[in-house]
Amino acid sequence: MDELIGRLATNASIDSAVAEKTVGIILGFLRNEGPSDSVQALIDQIPGAEAAIEASRSGGGLSRLIGGGLMAVGTRLMGLGLGMSDIQSIARELFRYGRDKIGADQMGKIIAGTPGLSQFA
Repeated sequence: MDELIGRLATNASIDSAVAEKTVGIILGFLRNEGPSDSVQALIDQIPGAEAAIEASRSGGGLSRLIGGGLMAVGTRLMGLGLGMSDIQSIARELFRYGRDKIGADQMGKIIAGTPGLSQFA
């Protein structure tokens, strides 16, 4: 997880704490909306990913009000102070990291199999 957070903080120019929250939110979204086998393969390659996903769920009532899907993820990420260009940079860096960890084919399955995600690839 530290490697991924460091890459996001450096390449997307965001704070490490925000990067960690962002990873949890995005991986949680992928787990719920993406192809489960490929997403789980990615999560398994990121030490600390499960804890980050669990920590990102502590949104309480706000998460329930926002709903689900890509729009909810965007709203939650913007709530961390990220703009659309930040989110795109983070997504691209996360996809690069994923390709390094599970290969381009598996990452491609995640991107193609998750509604709305291809616009960030």
